[in-house]
Amino acid sequence: MMKATATGEVDSLAPLATSGTKLAVARSRAQAHSRLADYWELTKPRIALMALFTVAAGYLLGAGSGAEWRVLLHTLFGAGLVAAGGSALNHLFERRIDARMKRTANRPLPAGRLAPEEAAAFGAGLAGAGLAYLAATVPAPATVAAAITFLAYAFIYTPLKTITAWNTAVGAVPGALPPVIGWYAARGWDGWIGWEGAAILFGVLFLWQIPHFLAIAWMYRDDYAAAGLKMLPGCDPTGRLTAAVMVMTAGALIPLGLLAPQVHLGSWLFATGSTLFGLFFLQRAIVFARNRTDQNARRVLRASLLYLPGVFAVLLIDALLVK
Repeated sequence: MMKATATGEVDSLAPLATSGTKLAVARSRAQAHSRLADYWELTKPRIALMALFTVAAGYLLGAGSGAEWRVLLHTLFGAGLVAAGGSALNHLFERRIDARMKRTANRPLPAGRLAPEEAAAFGAGLAGAGLAYLAATVPAPATVAAAITFLAYAFIYTPLKTITAWNTAVGAVPGALPPVIGWYAARGWDGWIGWEGAAILFGVLFLWQIPHFLAIAWMYRDDYAAAGLKMLPGCDPTGRLTAAVMVMTAGALIPLGLLAPQVHLGSWLFATGSTLFGLFFLQRAIVFARNRTDQNARRVLRASLLYLPGVFAVLLIDALLVK
């Protein structure tokens, strides 16, 4: 009788044990998924996607009819790893700043979900692997451009954010180099001969970033100031200087687009398309200058997000299909 009772108790506990095991496995999977999501967040995928779009545009424009999909894919893969590594190190270096801002406090490092050592190893590993991959698969000038982009972004621009309000202009340099990476992946050392095309692509992306990031900095100026970031809007209470810089840089995009056909980068189609996109972008910046509200700053931001892919799309259509 006792044996039967013991057996019955064991049998009755079996489903509970099985249920507990399943719950533990489910929790383990959830934790693993959460860690993967945190590592993925370190790479700043949306920024990386925009950068890779301009890398591809730079390659296709530089290569023209001689474009090879194999080389393009090598370039995108390597540049993507480098960009992801730089973003991870940016998370690492800014973890204490991020902890003081509402919009970034829940990032993996300030929230404590990942350790600084993990982010350091992850970022350095990705960047190193990306540069090694580029060195093995594409012309050397593209690898050099990628290395400069990584070093300038992680080790010059990031520290300057707590030192000078003009860090946005400094950060716009590595931010404008992705299409140059693509250009020299297509042309190699010969790209130095036709450098004007690469210069136009660099200039468009450089100028575009100023009003784009100043609009964000204006909307979050109090949050940035509380975190110790020295952004132009935080040093410009009235917003007049911020607005003036936004109007000047957005306006400068228009003549730059008109100059492109003079160096055989696109034709009248690109000149027309870039002018129309530029006028729309400039109009939004002027509206902000007249009435410096968060709502108008957001409109500038939205216009910037329309301008860049629109202009590059028109340029690609013009250069690769029309011509």
